[in-house]
Amino acid sequence: PSRTFHRNNRLLTSQIISYYESINQGKKELPEYFNFASDVLDEWARLEKDGRKPANPAFWWVNDKGEEVKLSFEELGALSRKAANVLSKVCGLQRGDRVVAVLPRVPEWWLLNVACMRAGIVLIPGTSQLTAKEILYRLQASKAKCFVTDDERAPAVESVLAGSQFLKSKLIVGKGSRDGWLNLNELL
Repeated sequence: PSRTFHRNNRLLTSQIISYYESINQGKKELPEYFNFASDVLDEWARLEKDGRKPANPAFWWVNDKGEEVKLSFEELGALSRKAANVLSKVCGLQRGDRVVAVLPRVPEWWLLNVACMRAGIVLIPGTSQLTAKEILYRLQASKAKCFVTDDERAPAVESVLAGSQFLKSKLIVGKGSRDGWLNLNELL
């Protein structure tokens, strides 16, 4: 059974479970490689562009001040490709490298998730309440090569940089600049 949301038939949990059950029972083939960004996000963008799927927002974010960011599947795909390029080309990260992201739930947090999936980079999310000691532990244990945060949390990262021998690049999310940090929004 399916319900209609925004005039579209959407898969319900029972349909999703039955799809995965059919894979487990050998009725459907399990893909050798799966990448959410290219296999789902880009496919939905293509279906919308071809007119085979009605346009709906892929991402819709609203904060407590009423500011809103709404992206189509095509827009989210394009932005995630740009963000993946920032991570791989500007920051020099490769498939399997790790990125620690300590951000509040701003649009860039979700964008980084998709970009890391797209590029095969491991994202290690951290709560924005981490202390400098906890940040250092995560940097050392993960051997992360990149750290992404905002202006408010950057001083805690800077206070422990001496203890992190693997960190190659630091990205800041925000409108301003900070000495020694690359600005993600400007690079996008």
